[in-house]
Amino acid sequence: MKLPLWPRPSTRAFMREARRTPGYGLFDWLHGYIYARWPYLYIGIGTGEHPLAKRGRPIVARLDALIRRLAARHAEPEPAAAGAGQRVAVGFADTYHGKVVTLETATRLVQVERSIDLGDLEQVIPYALARDIVLQHPDHIVALECPCRSARAEPCLPLDVCLIVGEPFASFITEHQPRRSRWITSDEAVAILQAEHERGHVHHAFFKDAMLGRFYAICNCCSCCCGAIQAHRNGVPMLAASGYVSQVDEALCAGCGQCVDVCQFDALALDGGRSIVDLEKCMGCGVCVDHCPQGALALVRDESKGLPLDMQALLSAASSAGPDA
Repeated sequence: MKLPLWPRPSTRAFMREARRTPGYGLFDWLHGYIYARWPYLYIGIGTGEHPLAKRGRPIVARLDALIRRLAARHAEPEPAAAGAGQRVAVGFADTYHGKVVTLETATRLVQVERSIDLGDLEQVIPYALARDIVLQHPDHIVALECPCRSARAEPCLPLDVCLIVGEPFASFITEHQPRRSRWITSDEAVAILQAEHERGHVHHAFFKDAMLGRFYAICNCCSCCCGAIQAHRNGVPMLAASGYVSQVDEALCAGCGQCVDVCQFDALALDGGRSIVDLEKCMGCGVCVDHCPQGALALVRDESKGLPLDMQALLSAASSAGPDA
């Protein structure tokens, strides 16, 4: 019998990319390997849904200490009143950030057909850990069963709505999670995005320092299952807004409340028979816009919400930089 080689090809590819990534050390790689190799354990503990997270404070405290060590270089001040569970979430968020994107932007992310490498994008993606967007073999896309949904007793369905985009991540996931992942085409990815949008779920482009500091996934998130949305609601800085906010045309609004029902961030409410937007809570996902039967809602640019992830501008910049960009 021929014994399998270790490390696996996708792990070796991950190692090669790690060596090419400035400032990315062994500890970072171990963190990334654990996160990608056992995502259901990692996310389940991080959200508090895994049995290990429910067995007592000692385990939570150890996880808290581990995450703080992993996030030491990028740690942000934590809320003064944070308890043990929230401290874990704060450390978790220090190295794991999502950028809320519209359906149009998410669609473009999965339709990129050539490799691009754009550095120092802090001016485009306004948070420190998302300085780089690197898309290598962007036509390599994997649908993964969502770790957040999988951790719940009664999850939203379907499960396979997390899109892993590009290499070395796509191959790593399929090689280590063969029963929970599948290769899909760009068209299939777009269909998943569209179906999730119709369900009222939010698209997040995720970055993580341990994942080579890169964009690596689009998650389609609901507030009842998503650890990132729940952490955000509890004041943990895990998500960045899209750069837009929703605006209501009072002349068109019929006060039906459909936008209120579909908003994953509790940013909409009815007042005097009309919808109103809490601009502080609004993340500019655009879900409410497409679910308003009267067409009374629209996304408008809000500079206080950071800069949009403009894929058209990024691709144009890559093109102008030449074929090696």
